[in-house]
Amino acid sequence: MRKIFLLAFALVALAGCQSAYYSALEKVGLHKRDILIDRVEDARDSQQEAKEQFKDALEHYRSVVQVKGGKLEERYDSLNREYEASEASAREVRERIAAVEDVAEALFREWQKELDDYTNASLKAASAKDLKRTRGEYQALMQRMRAAEKRIDPVLNVLRDQVLFLKHNLNARAIGALQGEYRTLQGNVDQLVAEMQRAIDEADLFIRQLQRDN
Repeated sequence: MRKIFLLAFALVALAGCQSAYYSALEKVGLHKRDILIDRVEDARDSQQEAKEQFKDALEHYRSVVQVKGGKLEERYDSLNREYEASEASAREVRERIAAVEDVAEALFREWQKELDDYTNASLKAASAKDLKRTRGEYQALMQRMRAAEKRIDPVLNVLRDQVLFLKHNLNARAIGALQGEYRTLQGNVDQLVAEMQRAIDEADLFIRQLQRDN
């Protein structure tokens, strides 16, 4: 239900400013911390999906360059579909990470500002300590997510180059030329999958920590 509300109020964000968007959500009981958890979950899920998509793309690439037989045009079309799907997955990962950053910045800005509203020094100190800890946990999460994101382009670049080359050279000689790139692509995908798994694990930890504090 919460994500349905978030989707509905996304139109508000497009029509107005960031503060109006989050204020509207808070009026229906959705606070920035809750939205942050939802968006981290979405970013984690998109990275999981992207991880599987890039593994599939690698397998399709292998079938194109190493498996004999079949029409080259069909093999090209199959690989091109995998490339396009990988590109879409990469775009979603980037969008999800940006959405996490947007709400996190709003949350931390509000939290920092509200520290000045305390009259009780000990409560203020406790809240400031929680803010510092949560911000540190968030920064660790973003480092993992950004590290995984940086691994995407090398994989997409290799896939794009090979798809373009194959598009204009649909013959056995072209297939032979692509075989030498398989190990490069495999290494890039392996690194990407490993970084994404680390980011997924970090997201799970961050979500548990935020839920623990609620």
